[in-house]
Amino acid sequence: MHEWLQTPPGRYLLAWERAQFDQAVSDIFGYHALQLGLPEVDALAANRMPHRWLGLRDLEPPPPPGARRPALLADYSALPFDAASLDLVVLPHTLELSHDPHATLREVERVLVPEGRVVITCLNPASLWGLRQRRAHLYRKLGFGQLFLPDAGDFIGYRRLRDWLRLLNFEVETGNFGCWRPALTTEHWLDRFDWMDRLGHRWWPILGAVYFIVATKRVRGIKLVGKLWKPPKAIATAPVPLPNRRPQPEMTQETL
Repeated sequence: MHEWLQTPPGRYLLAWERAQFDQAVSDIFGYHALQLGLPEVDALAANRMPHRWLGLRDLEPPPPPGARRPALLADYSALPFDAASLDLVVLPHTLELSHDPHATLREVERVLVPEGRVVITCLNPASLWGLRQRRAHLYRKLGFGQLFLPDAGDFIGYRRLRDWLRLLNFEVETGNFGCWRPALTTEHWLDRFDWMDRLGHRWWPILGAVYFIVATKRVRGIKLVGKLWKPPKAIATAPVPLPNRRPQPEMTQETL
């Protein structure tokens, strides 16, 4: 994956993702933010939280020159943070490259505070890039051909990921697609199809090569109603004297 990001389509992908990250995280406030994986892009560069960290699974290969230095090495499915301690977690292609994306997402839900945000990017299998990758896999089984995307991780569909987030009580705020140019390997040919980005955003938005999701962790509260939490008011039974009222004479036989 790290080598592929240095190719023309990889640089094209990173340029789009940097713009999306800068726009999404600039208005997310709090104290602690964490990026997991992909040191090639500083996803927290536009964020203004006082504590921002980069976490990696290992240092092989080492981060490229000029990248943010990692603050910790950890298994993404067992993060060294207390529950409800982070305000923002960014996952740039982390779920695709994770050995257990379900466990990674559950761990992110654990460490996020209520109303905390998670920002996710993934390659879209329903795109021209995904189609070429599946066709290349078929050709390799026949003994020829070359993969377009790196042979690491698995595709995660957009609707599939939204279902995972919904099961973990995340509410998806935004979902964007990008990179509609064909699966070409040279910068010259990629630039010749730059017009597809303008048309793709309008006419076939869900067919972009990458999608971008911002979701918020929701914690449902409990409100007891009725007699379970509030006892009914007792009715007063003691006699109450009425002021400014003269006592009535008693009825006797003489008066009758």
